[in-house]
Amino acid sequence: MTAHESPAPGVSGSPQQPSPSSGASAPAAPLRDGVHDFDFLIGNWKAHVRRLPDRLVGSTTWIEYDGISNHKKILDTNANFEEFEVDNPGKHLHIKGQTLRLYNPESRQWSIYTLDLDKGALNLPPVVGQFTGNRGEFYDQEQYKGRSILVRYVWLNISPKSARMEQSFSPDGGKTWETNWICELTR
Repeated sequence: MTAHESPAPGVSGSPQQPSPSSGASAPAAPLRDGVHDFDFLIGNWKAHVRRLPDRLVGSTTWIEYDGISNHKKILDTNANFEEFEVDNPGKHLHIKGQTLRLYNPESRQWSIYTLDLDKGALNLPPVVGQFTGNRGEFYDQEQYKGRSILVRYVWLNISPKSARMEQSFSPDGGKTWETNWICELTR
């Protein structure tokens, strides 16, 4: 994102500061520390994925996969690492991936990077965002098939035994979103 672009909804370039209020001043609420937001993921999970391969063309044909999603803290820091592998044996399809999540204590936001194992590359830009309550939203802007889109990851339905992650694309600056990846984790 360049300096003149506005961040996506829910994403700020710096920690949000309380707005001035009229009348009697109340003490400002402390900024939320999200360093433990992804601790629920640490450990081994079963993964069920629904993937929309034809994106932003009105397709409704989904492909389903099953496999694993294993997460670990990196040296007990503000970072965690995921190893992900799912298959659809009937269609002879296989997806493997790795994800690096880094927490920035100054911005109080997470950056989520996917790794392209076949190319040996870190995919940029990361999606960036934070949790509000039991829901995390993370955004970036990138090129997809020759056009600029917004990408959104949402973490929701979080419990000790399950969680859901959805990826969506928006071709119109966030007015509409098409979900194209749903990952249901269980243990």
